[in-house]
Amino acid sequence: MLYYLLYPLHTTFSVFNVFRYITFRTIYASLTALLICWLLGPWMIRKLTERQIGQYVRTDGPPAHKSKTGTPTMGGLLILFAVVTATLLWADLANFFVWMVLLVTVGYGAVGFVDDYLMQIKKETRGLPGRIKILIQVGIGLLVAGLLYARADFDTHVSIPFLKQMAPDLGWAYIHFATMVIAGTSNAVNLTDGLDGLAMGPVTVAAATFV
Repeated sequence: MLYYLLYPLHTTFSVFNVFRYITFRTIYASLTALLICWLLGPWMIRKLTERQIGQYVRTDGPPAHKSKTGTPTMGGLLILFAVVTATLLWADLANFFVWMVLLVTVGYGAVGFVDDYLMQIKKETRGLPGRIKILIQVGIGLLVAGLLYARADFDTHVSIPFLKQMAPDLGWAYIHFATMVIAGTSNAVNLTDGLDGLAMGPVTVAAATFV
């Protein structure tokens, strides 16, 4: 949004020329998301605490985790809001791929919200059944992969790490490959996040590759 509002002014004020650089917008989008979390985080924690929306600890978990019972949860809502808001403010909204990433982010975020809602609000210990989660995740993956494949200018070649000369063209199989990567990555992070902070390291490294 800001890209379209401020970049056209670069013909009059050269300082606005920085909006053309994706690195500049990436840095400020990150800072915007951080600021949103910093400003709204304490308020959200208070509201979650008031409504007694807290962490449920499984009985078969480590004894040390018992102390976390009642810790405010559903913080993913704040993260999702911050990321989407920052993206809409700083990204080039004419870029098709931006909307594909947002579709996956919001779609998978909605699955997580429903799961937490069922467990924390409705007090259903199982939350959203695993089979339904997988079906929705695969469905979103198929939708995004199909939209990508449908683009006439989309390249279905994939790069293989450490083998620069090899870039096989998957053709229509790219849809299945992309779906597996999207759904698999989401579940990998979910499983890795079983312990406090365990997912943060891999997520930070993975996210840094896009900066």
